[in-house]
Amino acid sequence: MSKLAVIDQGAGQFVVDGDLTFATIDKKTVKSFDFLNTTKFATIDLGRVTCTDSAGLALMIEWIKHARYNRIQLRFKNIPKQLHNLAKLSGFDKSSYFATTEL
Repeated sequence: MSKLAVIDQGAGQFVVDGDLTFATIDKKTVKSFDFLNTTKFATIDLGRVTCTDSAGLALMIEWIKHARYNRIQLRFKNIPKQLHNLAKLSGFDKSSYFATTEL
C-alpha cells in the first residue's frame, strides 16, 4: 500500500502519487479539496497512481462535484487502465473529464 499524496506542480497542474484505494482514501482525503481552490483551471495527472479500486473513481467524482460547484474547469490525464475500466462500467468514461485521457 502506497500512501496517497496530491502534489502541486504549479499553474493548476497536480499529480496524484500513490494508491487510490479504500485503504488510502479516508474522510480527510475526501474533504480536502484545498488544492483545487487555488486555480480556475486544474489538470490532475493520475500517471503515478500505483493501484486503484472503486474508491478512486468515487474520489474523482467528488473532485468533479467540487469543481462544478466552484466553477473550476477540471481535467484528468494519464488515467490508469484499471480506473478507466471502472469508469466504463458506469458510462462515466464518456464524460468530458475523460476526454484528455492518455492510456
